[in-house]
This record gives sequence, C-alpha cells and structure tokens, in this order.
Amino acid sequence: MQRALSLVSLLVLGSAWTLQAAHVLTEPLILTQENFDLGRFMGKWYEVAVVSTCPHYMQRKRGNPIIVALELQHVPCEDNFTMMGTSFRNGSCKQMSTVHGLTTTPGRFYHHVARFGADVDSFVVHSNYDEYAMMLLLSTEKPSGNKTTTVKLYSRNMNVKAAVLDDFKTLVRQHGLSDDTIIMNQNKGECVPGEQGTKPITTQPQTLAPKKSKRNVVPPCTRGGCW
Repeated sequence: MQRALSLVSLLVLGSAWTLQAAHVLTEPLILTQENFDLGRFMGKWYEVAVVSTCPHYMQRKRGNPIIVALELQHVPCEDNFTMMGTSFRNGSCKQMSTVHGLTTTPGRFYHHVARFGADVDSFVVHSNYDEYAMMLLLSTEKPSGNKTTTVKLYSRNMNVKAAVLDDFKTLVRQHGLSDDTIIMNQNKGECVPGEQGTKPITTQPQTLAPKKSKRNVVPPCTRGGCW
C-alpha cells in the first residue's frame, strides 16, 4: 500500500511539473545582447529602419517614412528609463515620451500603451553600442489578445554599414517577416519642438531635456489597433 501511495505521489508531482513547464514555455524565449550594458545603451539613437506585422502601423510608416531621433535617459537606482522621440508629423515637429520599465533580464524592457490596451516587451537583440542596435518588440492587445511583432534598427548616425543591414534582414527573416517589406526611414533633417525649420542630422549626441511626467505618450495611429 505504501509503495502504491508513493507511486501516485510521483505521478501527481510529475503532472504538476509538466503543467508548470508548459506555462514557462509560453513566455517568449528571446536571446538579448550578451552581457548587456544599460549605461552604454543610453544616449542618442536614430530609428533608421522598421518592419512590423501590424498593417496599420506599416501603412502609417509608409506614408511618412522619416527618421525619428531618440534620446534615452536613465537615472541611476531607478527601475526604468525614458525614451524621448522627436520627428516631423503633419508638418510640425512633435515629441513623444515613453517610460520603459526594466526587467530581471538585461536588455529586456516593457511598457504599456493605454490607447490600445497593449503590453509591449522590447528586446535589444544585437548591439555594439557605438554604431547600431537591433530591437525586437512583441506587443499583445487586451482583451482581444492580438499580437504584433515589430523589428527596428537603431543607429548612432546615418552611416549604416551594409553588413549591419544584412544582419538586420537576417533577424527580420528569423521572426517570420519578409525583408522586402522593411521600411528605410528618410533623413529630412532634425527638428526642434517650438522652432521653425530643420537642421541637418549630425553624428554627435545631443541632450534633450527629460519630461517629468511618466505618462506614456504614443504617436497617432490609424484606427484598427496595433502599436
């Protein structure tokens, strides 16, 4: 009888472990940049290329394929960082501020887009910090459960090497997207909110004043969801 009870216990424990393992496997298994250094990742970037499974997002980007200047700022000892994006929209210079929370996985961040009820996981898949960063964004809308995959290429300047673009295309294909649909953003100068005209985009980092509010501000998107 005791041996039979022991066998039943092992079966129950085995079933529980199987269920737990199955739950763990539902989490995205993404390899981020090895030995990721948050400090080196901060600073000025330019979003130079993007592709997404969201048709509305892609339609909006095709209508205005312009480079977005990004300023990433992290305050030591805080569990988040601010991403300030600056670009032209509808003939004027606009800024967007998003707070990204840090996770226990170096190189993985998260934020919430209230407009679409979407939780977004961002992964720094490849980066050498001084030239480029390849980003993978996985978003899930609630309560619909719609999922979107977006791959972006950041650059410290406009001189993206052919080898970097080839690696970016490989990453895009690895996540089930076609490299033929990649949108290469155009350099139309860097704008300054509140000022008229543009100035050439330079390779030297420039500091943008951080906003105090932690409220997420997202760019307008056509109706139908997707971030």
